[in-house]
Order: sequence, then structure tokens, then C-alpha cells
Amino acid sequence: MYGDPATIRKILTELGDTWAVVGLSNNQDRAAYGVARVLQRFGKRVVPVHPKAETVHGEPGYPSLAAIPFPVDVVDVFVNSALAGAVADEAVAVGAGAVWFQLGVVDEEAFARTRGAGLEMVMDRCPAIEIPAL
Repeated sequence: MYGDPATIRKILTELGDTWAVVGLSNNQDRAAYGVARVLQRFGKRVVPVHPKAETVHGEPGYPSLAAIPFPVDVVDVFVNSALAGAVADEAVAVGAGAVWFQLGVVDEEAFARTRGAGLEMVMDRCPAIEIPAL
């Protein structure tokens, strides 16, 4: 199940605190901006990943996951479902521990590939909604 409560809890509490947020820019009208702020409030280091590579919430951005020069624990994906599978594959390639597809982002094949590679994964959920409930 791609919204398994045990997996959600594990990702939010056990897998580490460095979260690459794919699609995060300084556009305050986008959901990624607010979710990243919530993650920071709960002690997560947020790493913006966006073609513009903007600094957001005080953290320098990178144009891709591969460009981040340090390990990433979780990749939080704010792109549409058609693009999300490629991001999940990139998360596997950089050695992330988990992939989190945001609300409305679902790709069953990417889920199978990512889980098959040994990563934890959640789809169609929001950590900003889930983390306060813990």
C-alpha cells in the first residue's frame, strides 16, 4: 500500500533529516514552499531542487538531485505524475533512503521500481499533514 501508516512513520521519524524537495522554488504560492517550511519546523533540513537552483528558506538550491554534494535521506516530489517516475529513479541512483510523492502524485510503476530497489516510498500523501499527527 502506498500510503501505509507504518511506512509514513518510518520515513518521518527514522530515515534521517535531510529532505531534498524536488520542485521547491521561492514561489510562495506553490505548495512546496509551505510544506518545506513545515518540514523545517519539525527539524528537517530542506534542500531545494529546481532548475532555477534558488536559495529557499535559507538553504541553497540545486538544479538536480545528482548535483547535491552530500547524502539525501528522503526525496519529496512536487512534480506531476508524468515526471515523477524519473525523479524516483534519480533518487534511487543518488542513494536516497526514501521517496515521497505528494498529494495527487501517483505512479504505480515508479512505486514498484523504487520499492524493488530497497527504498521506502509513499505516494499521494503530504508530510506537512502527516508529521504533526505523530
